[in-house]
Amino acid sequence: MKLLSRIIERLHKGILVFWIVVAVGLGYFATQLPSILGGDGFRTDGEYERVQEELTSTFDFPDSTLLLLFEKKSNQSEEEFKDEIKSTLTTIKSNVSINIQSPLNQNDLMKENYAYAQLHFNKKNIEDEIKEVETITNKYPNLTLTGEPIITRDINKASQDDLKRAEMIGVPVAVVVLLFAFGSLIASLVPIIIGGVTVVVSFGVLTLIGEKIELSVFLLNVVPMIGLALSIDFALLFINRYREELKMHHKRKAITNTINTAGRSIIFSALCVFIGLAAMMVIQIDIFQTIAIGGMVVVSIAVVSSLTLLPTILLLMGFSINKWRIIKPREKDNNRWKKFARFVMKRPVFLAITALVILIIGILPVRNMELAIPEVDSLPKDYESRQAFETIQDEFNFGEGSTVYMIADNKSKWTSEKGLSEMEDLMNSFEDENLVKEIESVFSATGIETSQELFAALKHPEMKKSLQPALNSFIKEDKLLIPIHLKVEESSDAAKNWIRHTTNKQSEYDLLFGGQVKFNQEIFDEIYNKIAMCLAIILISTYTILMFAFRSVIIPLKAILMNIIGLTSTFGVLVWLFQGGHFGLGENDIALVLPVLVFSLVFGLSMDYEVFLISRIHEIYQKTRDNTEATIEGLASTSKIITSAALIMIVITGAFAFTGVMPVKQIGVGIAVAIFIDATIIRMLLVPSLMKLLGDWNWWMPFVGRTKKKKRKSKRQPVNS
Repeated sequence: MKLLSRIIERLHKGILVFWIVVAVGLGYFATQLPSILGGDGFRTDGEYERVQEELTSTFDFPDSTLLLLFEKKSNQSEEEFKDEIKSTLTTIKSNVSINIQSPLNQNDLMKENYAYAQLHFNKKNIEDEIKEVETITNKYPNLTLTGEPIITRDINKASQDDLKRAEMIGVPVAVVVLLFAFGSLIASLVPIIIGGVTVVVSFGVLTLIGEKIELSVFLLNVVPMIGLALSIDFALLFINRYREELKMHHKRKAITNTINTAGRSIIFSALCVFIGLAAMMVIQIDIFQTIAIGGMVVVSIAVVSSLTLLPTILLLMGFSINKWRIIKPREKDNNRWKKFARFVMKRPVFLAITALVILIIGILPVRNMELAIPEVDSLPKDYESRQAFETIQDEFNFGEGSTVYMIADNKSKWTSEKGLSEMEDLMNSFEDENLVKEIESVFSATGIETSQELFAALKHPEMKKSLQPALNSFIKEDKLLIPIHLKVEESSDAAKNWIRHTTNKQSEYDLLFGGQVKFNQEIFDEIYNKIAMCLAIILISTYTILMFAFRSVIIPLKAILMNIIGLTSTFGVLVWLFQGGHFGLGENDIALVLPVLVFSLVFGLSMDYEVFLISRIHEIYQKTRDNTEATIEGLASTSKIITSAALIMIVITGAFAFTGVMPVKQIGVGIAVAIFIDATIIRMLLVPSLMKLLGDWNWWMPFVGRTKKKKRKSKRQPVNS
C-alpha cells in the first residue's frame, strides 16, 4: 500500500489523464452494450441442447418461431376476419423467407374472436425478419406479434428503461445521503463521479467481452446496481477517512495514511465481493456465468478507481473537498453513537437474543419458498408481447401440458422388420407409465397399429410412397423421434422427477431426451448439484481472507455465521413480500436464480461493513488491548459512515423495486432487504453484543505470539481511522 501511495503522490496528474482517456474510449463501446446482449441467460450445455440441435438439423424443426395473434374486430364478420388473416399472411410470405402454420388450415389455431399463426424461421438471428414482419403487422391495430424472440427483445428494452428509472430515483437520493454524511456538496459529488466512471468503463469492457461470448440482458441492471453501490460505498469510506486525516496532516500525508488504512479495508472488502461473484462460475448456466463475469469486471474496476482515480482527485482538490458546506458537522452525533454503543455493551445477552429472535421470525417463511424459471411474466404487464402471449395461452391452452422429445439411435435401420419391432417395444415401455398421456409415432401418424402390419405395408411401393411423409417426420436414417406428451405441467415437480428417472433408466438404445421438461430439469439440477460447491468456495475463501485481515480465528467464523443467518432471514422476507403479494408487488414465485445471486452478491457486499467496522475496532484494540473500549470506540466512530454507506446501497439497489422486469425487481429488493438487515440488526446489535460476550477471545489466533497488554494512560489519546 505504501508503494501505491508513493506512485499516486508522484504521478497523480498522469493517472487522471489516463482515466479520462480510458473513460472516453471505453465510453464509446459502452453505448453498444445493449445491442449485443443475448437472451435471458437460461441456457446450459446438456442433453436438452443436443436434442434441440438434432430437432433443427435432422428433423427440420424451426430454429426460431414467432406467434402472430389476430383479434376479431367487433364490427367484423367471420369471412372478413378470415380474409384479413389470409391477406396478412400472404403479404408476410411474399416479403420474408418463412414457413407459416395458418389458422385457416388448422382449426385448433382459431376461435370465435381470436386466431394465431405460427411463423417459423430456419435461422436463429431473425432481427431483420422481425422488422420486416412488424412493418406489415403494425398497420393493423388488432394484430400483435409475440413469441420468444420478441419477448427477449422486449426484456432488453424493459431492462434499459428500468435502468434509467432506477438511476433517476437512486442517484439523487444517494447525493442527499452523501450530503448529510459529509455536509459538503463537493465531497458529496465525488463518489457519484467515481461510481459513474466505474459503470461506464465496466460497460465498455463488457462490450469487448460480449463480442466473444453471449451475455445475458440482465447485465444491464446488475452491473450498474453493483457498480454504483460499491463504488459510492468505497468512495464514501475513503473520503471520510481522508477528511479525518486532513485535520491533522497536509494533503499528501493524509492521502498516504488513508490508502494505508481505508485502502487496505477496501481491498479486503472487494476481495470478498469478487470471490462471491466468482463462485457462481461453477454453475454452468449462462446467466450465472455472465453475471459473474460482469460482476467481477465491475468490482475490479470499482476497487482500482477507488484506489487510483479517487485519491488523485482528492490530491488535486486538497482542502477544497470541504468547500460549499451546506450542513455543519455536529459533535453530538459521535457522542450519541457512543452512548448507543455503551447501551449495547451493558446488555449484550438480552440484545443478542432479541436480534436472533427477530432474524428467526424472518426465516420462518423460507420453508414455503417456490422457485420458478422466469418466463413471459418477467415482462411488465403493459407490454403487448406479454399480453398477446398470455391471450394465446388462455384462449388456446398454448403450452399446457408438456412434451418430451425422445431421440433414439439404432445401428440397424428403423424401417427394417427388426427395427420396427424394436420401435414398437420401445414405445410400449413408455405407454404403461402413469404420467404419459399420449405418444406420437409412425404408428399413430399412419393409423397402423403393429410393427408387422407396418412392415407389410412398406413392402408395397404404392403404400410406401403414401406412408413416406409420415416416416420422414419420425425417422431420419438411424435416428428415431418420439414425442411423448405428459399429463402434468412442464414446470411441475412430477414432470422433472419423471424425466430425471427416465433419463437415468437403463436402455439397450442410445436415448436422448429434450423439450421444455428436460430444460427445466437440467436447470434445476445444475443449480442444486453445484450450489454446495459454490457456497463452499465463498465460505472458505471469505474465512481465509478475514482471518488473514484480522489475525483472528473467531471473528471470521462469527461474521460468516451472522451473514448466513441474515441472508436466510432475507429470503424469508422475500417469500412474504413476493409470494404473499404484499405492498402491491403482486403474487409471484421467486425467480430460480435469486437465492444464488443474492447470496453470492450480498455475502460479499455485507462483508464491507464487517471489514470496515472490525478494522476500526482492531486498530483501536491493537493500541489499547481493551476489547470493550475498542468495540465502543470503533462502533461510535464508524456507525454514521457505515449507516450512510448502507443507506446508499439500499437506495441504489432498492430503486429497482420500481422496475418492471420481475427477476430484476426481486434481485434489487433482495439486496436492499439484506443490506438493511445487515446494517441494523446484525451490525448495530448482534456484532457488538457478541464482541462484548467473547471479550479477548475475539482476537484469539493459535501459534501467533501476543503482545503484552499496554498500560492505560491517564488521558486517552484520540484515535483516528
